[in-house]
Amino acid sequence: MSQIFEVTKATHFDAAHHFPMGPDGSPHRRVHGHSFLVEATVRGERGGDMGFVVDLTQLEAGLKAAAAELDHSLLNDHAGLEKPSLEALCLWFADRLKPEFPGLSKVTLIRPTIGERCVLEV
Repeated sequence: MSQIFEVTKATHFDAAHHFPMGPDGSPHRRVHGHSFLVEATVRGERGGDMGFVVDLTQLEAGLKAAAAELDHSLLNDHAGLEKPSLEALCLWFADRLKPEFPGLSKVTLIRPTIGERCVLEV
């Protein structure tokens, strides 16, 4: 019987955004910022010399490198984030992480201060 594990690493970043579409007067049209928590989950069986699903040091480095691209920036300025919804952010992180971590199974974006979360099952 195979044993399947899910291993998750998380990091934070802060960024601003706005939604240029939408009704006039909407507060979302104005530039505003959030603190984000992003989690990357890799699913699989233990393997390799160490018996890991994934080397957490490598997953942390990949996740932090991706988050650093967005940290203290205007999300709208990044390709693929012209409409920077939580869903778009999940896809953006998945696109960057999946090539290096083929077992990537989930990306979770959280705005902790306002209680919002989005989960993409990859």
